[in-house]
This record gives sequence, C-alpha cells and structure tokens, in this order.
Amino acid sequence: MTTLPNQVKIVEVGPRDGLQNEPQTVPTDTKVELVRLLGEAGLTVIESGSFVSPKWVPQMADTPAVLAAIERRPGVSYPVLVPNMKGMEGALAAGVGEVAIFGAASESFSRRNINCSIAESLDRFAPVAEAARQHGIRVRGYISCVVDCPYEGPVAPDAVARVAERLLAMGCYEISLGDTIGTATPARVQAMLDAVAAVVPVDRLAVHFHDTYGQAVANIYASLERGVAVVDSSVAGLGGCPFAKGASGNVATEDVVYLLDGLGCRTGVDLRRVFEAGRFISRALGRPPASKVSRALEGKAAA
Repeated sequence: MTTLPNQVKIVEVGPRDGLQNEPQTVPTDTKVELVRLLGEAGLTVIESGSFVSPKWVPQMADTPAVLAAIERRPGVSYPVLVPNMKGMEGALAAGVGEVAIFGAASESFSRRNINCSIAESLDRFAPVAEAARQHGIRVRGYISCVVDCPYEGPVAPDAVARVAERLLAMGCYEISLGDTIGTATPARVQAMLDAVAAVVPVDRLAVHFHDTYGQAVANIYASLERGVAVVDSSVAGLGGCPFAKGASGNVATEDVVYLLDGLGCRTGVDLRRVFEAGRFISRALGRPPASKVSRALEGKAAA
C-alpha cells in the first residue's frame, strides 16, 4: 500500500490566478477582504496579485494597492507573479517576500501566452531570479501544459522535466506543475511526475490542476501517491485559461481540503472558513461557486 504524505501544503491561488481573467473589475477592497478571509482559514500561502502589464491583465492593475492594504499575518506568505525585470521592480517596491515566474513545457503555448520561445522565457527569468536572490526573496516556478497543450496536444514528460531542471538550477525553491487545460488523467500525471522527479527532488514539486474534465481530485490523489506534498488550489474553483477554450477553473480549495481531511493529511486549513471565503467571493461575482463541497455545504445550511 502506498504511503501518502502526512502533511500537505495548500497554495491558494484564487486572488491571482482565480481572478485574473474575470471580465468584470473586482474592487480592490473585495480582493483585500478575500485575502483576509483565506488567511483566517489557515492558508499559509496566498497568491495575492501579479506585476504584469495592465494592458494584458487589467484585473491585476491594482496589485500594488492590494499589497499595501492587506494585513500580513505572521507565518503567511503573499507571493506575486512577475514575468520580467520590470515586474520584479514593482514587486521589490511593494516589499514582497516571494515571487513566481512562469514558463511552459509547450513551445506553441509559450509563444501564444508570453510571446517568446521556452528558451527565451527562461533567459528572461534568469535576471529576475538573480535579483530575487540578492534581495532575499524566494522564487517559485510554474510550468504550464505539463500533460497537454491546447495547440500541440500531448506534451512529452521529458519536455516537462527539461524545463523543471532549468528552473531548479535558476534557484526556484519549488516548482508547480500545471495541467493548464484540465485534460490530465492519473496515469499520465504519474508518468509526468516520474520523469520530473528524476531531475528535481519530489519535495521541491507542487501540482496545479484544472477541473475541466472532473479529474482534478483524482489527479491530486495520484500525485500524493508519488510523494508530492504541495497542492495549488483556488477558492470556489475560480479561474480558467483564456488560451484554452472551454477550460474550467482551478480545482476548488474546498474540494482539496475535504479530500485531504478524509485522507488524514494535515493541512492546518479550516474547511468551514474556506467555505465562507468562497461564498463571499462567489456572491461578489454574482455566481455560485464551482466547488462541489461548497455547494453541498450550502445545501445543508439551507435544509
């Protein structure tokens, strides 16, 4: 019988990855309150914004204001995404303690998403990682399309491993492997993880699943079986991929906490409080949460 991790860290990406593609402008105060509620729920890593061009991601234009307004809880990290040195300068000005850089395992996705090849994107990130090191800031790496690409189809596990190895060498303390369009299945996830774990220690890996085909929870379990103990998720299942038509949001934090609680994996996260945070942002957006657990709890409350 496979031994699962006793403790799992949940990286909450809702305030950034979850909200960044929302068509309606989410007020700064709403974002700040969402971050507060997530912190009160026990989440220790809460992605809180990104320093990207407002032209491309207008929803994140108020990231400096959000970072200035949030009450930083002891022991909680509030990382931001940075695509280049200009973004890094904004992050430094905001006094962040952690940044994230993002690449892809697919050449087509890289060119359409950030307008450069994989090699060029890694070259862009090198000075960002070096600047972070000089300022004592931690760097997390993201890799998109680790199983499938919306333009190329299946992505070879070795291609993912090559990008992961470069990010590790660059100084990333953790590398998040993203099933960007939500088409992965457990066996394919484990094949990809086996390839990556051959060049990056498994305790430096995280997984990031979208739930387009309803496989995210199964894929997380498959990842736990391989020893991965860090899972990205988004409260209320917020998010999606603008480059992958029909791709649904990230796996919901509520659903991940319910799974891990049931497996006896410690997270330090209070399911009821995450549910309240999800209900708050869902009401602000005017739609029900995508989380199945949240809908079940809502139904029980109404009964």
